[in-house]
Amino acid sequence: MATASDIRTEHSGIVDRAAGFFTEVGARYARYKTYRATLNELTALGDRDLRDMGLCRAQLRSVAWEHAYDGH
Repeated sequence: MATASDIRTEHSGIVDRAAGFFTEVGARYARYKTYRATLNELTALGDRDLRDMGLCRAQLRSVAWEHAYDGH
């Protein structure tokens, strides 16, 4: 007697969603780390170096944000 079975797992959707969630969390964390590293590097520069680049201290957060989030 031959039987055919078609077993479908309902959990595959949950697993895929969980994997996607953790992938997104990892990507967001990586972007945040890039933002913090960029901000720390810019903050460490002197006013003269910032002026040479055409920046002032008030712009540092927005420049770091653009580098981390708009660049990726």
